[in-house]
Amino acid sequence: MPKKTASQQLVPIEVIERRILLIRGLRVMLDSQLAELYQVTTGNLNLALRRNGDRFPEDFVLQLTQEEADSLLLQSAIAKTGRGGRRTLPYVFTEQGVAMLSTVLNSERAIAVNIAIMRTFVRLRQILATHKELAERLTAMEKEYDQRFKVVFDALRRLMEPPQKRAIGFIPA
Repeated sequence: MPKKTASQQLVPIEVIERRILLIRGLRVMLDSQLAELYQVTTGNLNLALRRNGDRFPEDFVLQLTQEEADSLLLQSAIAKTGRGGRRTLPYVFTEQGVAMLSTVLNSERAIAVNIAIMRTFVRLRQILATHKELAERLTAMEKEYDQRFKVVFDALRRLMEPPQKRAIGFIPA
């Protein structure tokens, strides 16, 4: 078993999980956030993308529309164009695009980050599969048992729902 390098320990899976976005029904990562993880500039990352365009088909990398970019601007900290920030629309990379990035960004850091990102995507798929399987099993059990257990099944379904966001701080009455 190969030993871990220092750079493999620098990128916890939880950090990567927070950077995976759902855009156009795909789980993707933003070019600027990948550049930060790889410790390169966004410009250099996108330059590597342009120089190796044949390695990045449309299902590996997408360029956001203006509306999608504006939505991300409201949700995250990407710079507004015209003020020293981005001058082009951001790119997002699918799991396959991230894997391909590690081949064009040939460094120890890129390899370590890529391994962590691949493990995160696998973990997310496992979590989603488990959740779907649990919901299907619950539905099957609900059909099998009578109304006496309806309260139990309703409670289990509420527990499976994602947590609701709550406001932090003082809320006037």
